[in-house]
Amino acid sequence: MLADPRQSRVVLLNLARGSTAGVAERFPVRCGGSLTLLPVCHEILGAKSIAVGEYLADLLPVEVAASIEHLKSDALSPWRDPGFSAHFAEADVGIIFLGGGFLEEEVLIAALEGAKRGYEMRLLSDLAFARRETDRQLVADRLAHHGIVTTTIRQALFEWAVVLDDPAMTHRIRQLLP
Repeated sequence: MLADPRQSRVVLLNLARGSTAGVAERFPVRCGGSLTLLPVCHEILGAKSIAVGEYLADLLPVEVAASIEHLKSDALSPWRDPGFSAHFAEADVGIIFLGGGFLEEEVLIAALEGAKRGYEMRLLSDLAFARRETDRQLVADRLAHHGIVTTTIRQALFEWAVVLDDPAMTHRIRQLLP
């Protein structure tokens, strides 16, 4: 099924996780190009981004931080938070694009729990960081086994534009992408 941006959310877990070990400082640098696309998701296509768990807006560029809503749920089990689940139910969200960290821990668990609850889950490989990079492919394979597709925010932008059937918007997005 193609993702409609009006019924999609980008959820990023623990963007500031491990800041004492330098992981959080590396995340904006490593994912910088993809992070800068989050305002485009919201402003042009209407797809909102949500940060859950450890989040320090100061680590992100101002325009990126302004495009992210922060929910103060536990990133290890956000689905147990009634506010987290209600947010998606109220907005009639059906597809969740998931990133953040750590890929082989919170992101894996949240993706599986979301799928268990009937959401179509997508892993944003360009916005997910692993504690151990050697586990990245194992996690992607495991999620694929459960029907969770791996994609990028760039690919999501084009998918959303196709669903909206607006050639001018598709052209505009192509111009904005690095």
